[in-house]
Amino acid sequence: FDPPGSGDTGLLPLVDGFGLNPRLPFLHELWRDREMAFMHACATPYRDRSHFDGQDVLESGANRVFSATDGWLNRALAARPNQAAKHAPNREGIAIAATVPLVLRGAAPSSSWAPSTAPSAAQDTLARLMDLYAGDALLAPALASAVHNQQTVSESPMMAAGGERPNNSAQIRMAEAAARLLIAPNGPAAAVLSLDGWDTHANQGTVQGALALRLAGLDSSLRALKSGLGPQWADTVVVVATEFGRTVAENGTGGTDHGTGSLAFVLGGAVRGARMLGDWPTLARSALYEGRDLAPINDLRGLLIAVLSEHWGIEHDVLQRQVFPGVGRT
Repeated sequence: FDPPGSGDTGLLPLVDGFGLNPRLPFLHELWRDREMAFMHACATPYRDRSHFDGQDVLESGANRVFSATDGWLNRALAARPNQAAKHAPNREGIAIAATVPLVLRGAAPSSSWAPSTAPSAAQDTLARLMDLYAGDALLAPALASAVHNQQTVSESPMMAAGGERPNNSAQIRMAEAAARLLIAPNGPAAAVLSLDGWDTHANQGTVQGALALRLAGLDSSLRALKSGLGPQWADTVVVVATEFGRTVAENGTGGTDHGTGSLAFVLGGAVRGARMLGDWPTLARSALYEGRDLAPINDLRGLLIAVLSEHWGIEHDVLQRQVFPGVGRT
């Protein structure tokens, strides 16, 4: 990268020694507005390099792979106090995905919504289906939830006329849908979005190329989310995290391989931003994990505990006993 302020390829300055990729201008706006903070050198307890296993630990909040069948966000929704200071005790979550991911599975209610390229069903057909399954304890509420979510998203001017506007990416549409669902009367308390395409083993393209495009898509999606939430943004926290980081050094094909220490963003109108959170191990060769990765010295779950405690009013002992029972133990 060029130094901060060097045209289109200069870093967007944060705290001393750190800057944002120039494809993240919205995140930089939030930083200047004190609505974004970041934690570097963070990770879950997972220390191998399988996407699938890493994702399992990230979503379960557990210490080990396949040691939990429910997710930390679902457990947090179930643990929300009945009389939180600023929030109604809504315990529903929604995934902007074809299926409910592990992070939202558990005792608390959850649902999902995903865009479809198929023609919308006629209202008469939907009514007949709802009558058909009215007596089914499993299918009736699932169908009712799906119909409600689709109608809520479709009522948005952004989603009119079959969906995507010209030049809109699928990621932006997902963010707009999440915002529409969250601000709806009796809408869910939390939404989960998953953005893929970050496995840049070759031709990474940090300023121009695959990674740059992914970063620009993330930035635009977050901008769309804020715009869609409107006044509710002031009472919103968004966490952007990943299952593991990338190697510090470039490999022989112009990319980076599976790593360990990573980065998490915390943003929203309810965030006290313009801060770097946690400790920084440096990039000195002697400080690298296994001689190749950013050292994972900050537990990502500690950041999530802080967010859930301050934003939802869940007591620390409840978070450590029920939501992240493995924190502090190996």
